[in-house]
Amino acid sequence: MRLAAFSRSQDIVTHAATPMPLSLHAAAALSGTVAVPGDKSISHRALMFGALAVGETRIEGLLEGEDVLATAAALRAMGATIERRGAGAWAVHGVGVGGLLQPRAALDMGNSGTSTRLLMGLVASHAVTATFIGDASLSRRPMGRVIEPLSRMGASFASAPGGRLPATLTGACPALPIRYLLPVASAQVKSAVLLAGLNTPGRTTVVEAIATRDHSERMLRGFGAEVSVEETPEGRAIAITGEAELRPQAITVPGDPSSAAFPLVAALIVPGSRVTIANVGLNPTRDGLVRVLRMMGADIVAANPRSVGGEPVADLVVTAGPLRGIEVPPEVAPSMIDEYPILFVAAALAQGRTVMRGLEELRVKESDRIAVMAAGLAACGVAVEELPDGLIVEGRGGDPVPGGATVAGHLDHRIAMSFAILGLRAAAPIVVDDAAPIATSFPDFLPLMARLGAVQMPNAGA
Repeated sequence: MRLAAFSRSQDIVTHAATPMPLSLHAAAALSGTVAVPGDKSISHRALMFGALAVGETRIEGLLEGEDVLATAAALRAMGATIERRGAGAWAVHGVGVGGLLQPRAALDMGNSGTSTRLLMGLVASHAVTATFIGDASLSRRPMGRVIEPLSRMGASFASAPGGRLPATLTGACPALPIRYLLPVASAQVKSAVLLAGLNTPGRTTVVEAIATRDHSERMLRGFGAEVSVEETPEGRAIAITGEAELRPQAITVPGDPSSAAFPLVAALIVPGSRVTIANVGLNPTRDGLVRVLRMMGADIVAANPRSVGGEPVADLVVTAGPLRGIEVPPEVAPSMIDEYPILFVAAALAQGRTVMRGLEELRVKESDRIAVMAAGLAACGVAVEELPDGLIVEGRGGDPVPGGATVAGHLDHRIAMSFAILGLRAAAPIVVDDAAPIATSFPDFLPLMARLGAVQMPNAGA
């Protein structure tokens, strides 16, 4: 069995509609050097900003998962020329800020919340109307958090009940600059407002009480936008001066720390393992998992630190060893919100209790990741307590989890990968009911794990 059945034209990837069960185990220690796909957040933004620059932006290391390809397809539909020139090598010929065209059909975002929310920001200050649709999972996710500030700027929306997809957005041109205090820590909402501000006269400001990933600010400056950051009594204020002229760039995308999290935790929990994960982005707004695992006693060395495209990067050398349960500081959540499912797995193998709070955002991801992980861990024999805003995991002190369960992934790529990794330290096989959604963010997950020594169980779920 393969992880996914791929159909490629120039750059289109689709996964099989038939559920694809997956079960991994470790016959021996994991070892080797691997590189994970390009950072998903940076890949989305590189395409978007390139589409608003005048001239050719060249991108190396772009993540070619389904989420990023949905962004590329939507930008093409609004006038940008985007072409794949080789593995991870792409060129974007932009239309300029203010130059987006009316799409002729609905923009299909697939499973990508990032594509949807950031593109809504782009469209909100252009004189176009666009309808956003997505798969069943994305259609359950709330878009009200971006609809509210973008409506203040003058955009109008018609959406499904609860501010969900399908949603039709009519942009305002000119839009109104606003000062917006984020009600929740969300890089997607922050970025959507800043992107709307690109084509809005005056200064648009977003204030965040808790710092979130700052890829948009870094990359916007690189493209020539006027962006300022100021510490205020309310929090960190990020302002952008509108009607900007973006200059095309050459961008190298570092490895995605959210993808690196899976082989990283696998190396920590399989005895005797030593793994190097090359070229991992370690932006300080994204490195929370590494910091928390080190608090738990993990042996993780950041070797060869360097800067790639304005982002800090290093090779992570990971050596297996005992982990101890801790109380994870809630303030670290924005820097690792996507990594909590795999942290729950690490906690299951640790010595003692791990308490994780401040995770309300996990309730509205591709699935309710708190409830889904709690149910799956319990089915695999791990003692857990579900909290309104997090999870308490009673670790097994390094002993394998009992396993012997088929776990529902709920069409969530990170849930599927997390339980596949847990299967490496299970007494009886753990089967993920459907691994196909992994292709949205990490199409090479299974080959990469195989190179490290993970073995795929035949006839999973049979």
